Amino acid sequence: MPLIVCRPSGRAPTGALLRFLGFGYGGLAVNFECAFSRVLVVSGDCRVDTWVMEISGSLSNQLLIAMPGMADPNFNSTVTLICEHNAEGALGVVVNRPMPLSLGSLFEQLDLTDADQSIADYPVLSGGPVARERGFVLHKPAATYDSSIVVSPDIHLTLSRDVLDAMAAGSGPDQTLVALGYAGWDAGQLEQEMLGNTWLTVPASPDIIFDVPFPDRWSVAAETIGIDISRISVHAGHA
Repeated sequence: MPLIVCRPSGRAPTGALLRFLGFGYGGLAVNFECAFSRVLVVSGDCRVDTWVMEISGSLSNQLLIAMPGMADPNFNSTVTLICEHNAEGALGVVVNRPMPLSLGSLFEQLDLTDADQSIADYPVLSGGPVARERGFVLHKPAATYDSSIVVSPDIHLTLSRDVLDAMAAGSGPDQTLVALGYAGWDAGQLEQEMLGNTWLTVPASPDIIFDVPFPDRWSVAAETIGIDISRISVHAGHA
C-alpha cells in the first residue's frame, strides 16, 4: 500500500521551491506550494493479471488507478494524477474524492465577495493525505499565473491564489479542479509500488479529470485501456 511521505514544513516535494501563498480555512492556513525538475527514473515492469505495464520513465501526466483490495482508506478506489515524478520522488493529486466543502464556502473564507455563483456549488476535492492545508488547482490552459507548471498541453497545475481570485471574478480557466492536500512518494517508492501491483497506470485524460462524474472516474479510467476493474481479483498479479 502507498506509504505517505510527510516532508518537513516548507520543503517542496521535488526540486527547487516555488513561491507559495496561504489562505485561511477552518483555522488552517492553506498554502499553494510546489516545485518541479524532470529526471528519468530506473526502468522496471509490473504485471497485473494478464496485463503488463512498463515503467519506462517519468510517470508524470499519468493516472494512477488504485487496484481493488487497496487496504489504505486514503487511496481505496482512487484515481490520482501524477503531476511530478523524478529521481527525488513523486507528487500526485487525487481527482475523485469530493469533500463536503464547496468553492463558494472556500471563497467566503478567502473574503472573495461577489464571487461567481455559477461555480459556487462545485466541490473542493481531497487531493491526498499529505499537507491537507495546501491547495492545488488543476485546470485547462488559461492566463499566466504566479506559480504554475504544465502537466500536459491540456492540463496545468497552479499553486498560487491568483487563479482562485480569477475564478471568483468569473475570469478563471474554463475547467478547473480545486483540491486540498496531495499524495507524495519518496525516491523510488512509487516504482516499488508499481512492481507490487498496487496501481494500474494510464495516460491522463482531461475528460476524466474535468468531465466524468466523480463516482465513475475509477472505472472509466481503467476502461481507457480496456480493463473492467470490477472483474480484477483483489489478489490479481501476485505470484
